[in-house]
Amino acid sequence: MNGTTVGTQSPWAPRELSETERAALRGATPRSFWLDRLPRREPEPALAAHVTADLCIVGGGFTGLWAALHAKREDAERDVVLVEAQTVGFGGSGRNGGFVASSLTHGVSNGLARFPEEMELLERLGAENFVGLRADLERLGIDCDWEENGSMTLAVEPHQIEWMKEEAAQMRRFGEEATVLDRSGVRAEVDSPLYLGGVWGHSGALIDPAKLVEGLRAAAAAAGVRIFEGTPAVALRGGTRMRVSTPIGSVTADRVLLATNAFKALLRSARKYIVPVYDYVLVTEPLSASQRDAIGWRNRQGLSDGGNQFHYYRLTSDDRILYGGYDAVYRFGGRVSPSYDTYQPTFERLAQHFFTTFPSLSGIRFSHAWGGAIDTCSRFSPFFGMAHDGRVAYALGYTGLGVGATRFGAQVALDLLDSRDTVATRTRFVRTKPVPFPPEPLRTLVIQATRNRLAAADLDEGKRGLWLRALDRFGLGFDS
Repeated sequence: MNGTTVGTQSPWAPRELSETERAALRGATPRSFWLDRLPRREPEPALAAHVTADLCIVGGGFTGLWAALHAKREDAERDVVLVEAQTVGFGGSGRNGGFVASSLTHGVSNGLARFPEEMELLERLGAENFVGLRADLERLGIDCDWEENGSMTLAVEPHQIEWMKEEAAQMRRFGEEATVLDRSGVRAEVDSPLYLGGVWGHSGALIDPAKLVEGLRAAAAAAGVRIFEGTPAVALRGGTRMRVSTPIGSVTADRVLLATNAFKALLRSARKYIVPVYDYVLVTEPLSASQRDAIGWRNRQGLSDGGNQFHYYRLTSDDRILYGGYDAVYRFGGRVSPSYDTYQPTFERLAQHFFTTFPSLSGIRFSHAWGGAIDTCSRFSPFFGMAHDGRVAYALGYTGLGVGATRFGAQVALDLLDSRDTVATRTRFVRTKPVPFPPEPLRTLVIQATRNRLAAADLDEGKRGLWLRALDRFGLGFDS
């Protein structure tokens, strides 16, 4: 199998699926590897009554659980109820790659393009959040396989080498340690014939996200949070107090915090800012000692490549390779359904790209293949809002970078609900919204056109054509 670039052709140029790639996918379990290996537990009960609370949290992912823990830490007597439609961690919190970044803005370059006057502050807040998250894990006794080895962004085409240098300069400007590596330097770290260079950012960690979400659930329950699983919130109504309705019960509360990620927000006004896009992931069987020797990777960094449509990959604690990204699949109307959790065309594309990246691993099989929806917004970073005279708040739009940022987002949403004036709540980052997506059918047309032009740019030395430059000018984007 050819693992090198010929001329200016992208290594990801479409081609026919090989029998080796087809065989590698055969028999893969269509479920999140992380969730699949969690010990089985009895689910929390479903809400089957009408209850009252001081605070009702809708959504049992990272944002909702961090919010519950923050609320109880601030006031142990505060009565907190959390409702989750499925089971805690069912959504993006149990399906992601497990990359914990300190950035709140989806990287320095994205933040500089949108919040240049606040970047120094936002980078400081992000670093403080990262340190606080690590300290919380220690304080709460949560073992989620934390590995603080940083991350590398890899150039796989010549034009990306200059991008790596620019990225490193931006990281250093805001105090982050970053090492620029040439071809031999990168291949000494991780050996692939594709790699032409890269930048190693020395902050950031890798975790098992399902272990984290389960640890947060247990900690919240121990703190006195009442958690109801199998309890979808179907309506939100105001009045003297807020009322969250569920199929056979309800929660009446003084305050409501919405943490629904890619699922349809109870507030219609928030929906225009979010599009749910499906991201897909493969995980291999454990590597043998000889396979590990073939690729190196002794420092176990998280990896991604430098394209507009990019891959992310990492080692698990038992030396499997998780490999995902590239495609970002949007369905008309923003539909989210378990039927979309598997998508063979993307699995096949990822398998091709995996073996192009690591031809020395030919013959290895994938044990798991799954997908899930990401709450994408046009600025690629979380945004916040309030409704019902300040009694409802939300934090949404993490765009695939929420493992670390959700802790920050949960605290900001609580501060907004409680009318706390903080350094964070005064920022334009918190006070402004992203550019909304247009309604259907224009939304689908814009997204598909943008995906097409991103792919075309990757095939043309990264050159952004008229369409992408126009979107840049209006602050509208779509992340792969």
